Amino acid sequence: MKYLTRFAPSPTGYLHAGHAYSASLAYSYARESGGRFLLRLEDIDQTRCRPEFEEAIYEDLSWIGLEWETPVRRQSDHLEDYASVLEKFHDRGLIYPCFCTRAEITAEINRSAGAPHGPDGPLYPGTCRHLSDDERAEKYESGAPYALRLDMAVALAELGSTPLYFEELDKGVIEADPARFGDVVLARKETPTSYHLSVVYDDALQGVNLVVRGQDLFEATHLHRLLQFLMGLPTPKYKHHGLVSDLKGRRLAKRDKSATLRHMREEGYTPDDVQKLIGFKK
Repeated sequence: MKYLTRFAPSPTGYLHAGHAYSASLAYSYARESGGRFLLRLEDIDQTRCRPEFEEAIYEDLSWIGLEWETPVRRQSDHLEDYASVLEKFHDRGLIYPCFCTRAEITAEINRSAGAPHGPDGPLYPGTCRHLSDDERAEKYESGAPYALRLDMAVALAELGSTPLYFEELDKGVIEADPARFGDVVLARKETPTSYHLSVVYDDALQGVNLVVRGQDLFEATHLHRLLQFLMGLPTPKYKHHGLVSDLKGRRLAKRDKSATLRHMREEGYTPDDVQKLIGFKK
């Protein structure tokens, strides 16, 4: 099977060795299968994304020897695509506006004994799910910020008794359990999409048939499988790899300057040094 893979960073900081590993792994699956490798910029967070970080991504990936097809898809250039999906979801009753602040959600959860938890912590208690049309209209007219949440109950009703599966390389077929996420946020007033919505849409649009990403995103695959069903999209295979840590066993982060590819290059590291560090060369 020829794999079409992608590396999809957010330009919110400089790439580190962990990014180099993920990108190199995706690149190797594509190259060794005679397939294709794409680069995509997940730049929907315009408050944190910066042009200099975008340019650094191109520079760093080229420096370690990766090549990709052009043009590069920048999510911020295609917000209308995600808005179209949300409009269809709205027409099917799959989403609803949530006007709760984080503080209000926390307070409601604290008042509820035994609040259910999901992969990301306590689940949203559904405070705004049953607002009347008039109440929602009043909130909209007031200019209050809001999030658009997936109505998980409606989504699961559309699914019915049909089980959902995805295939993890080296692990086999896994049954998805999207209900564990509850009424997850799919967009916000100021940002008309979310990571979950845009990544599922873009992977299908670009024909990605093997998603290579870190183990920290494995749980999200359960939700992504449901979104694929709701959008009528194909399901790729997945490879969730272990996370690269520093010498003290801490997960690498963009704020760790010493771990960035930019810093390594300035310190005299070569691309071969980086490939050896992340385990791609001996």
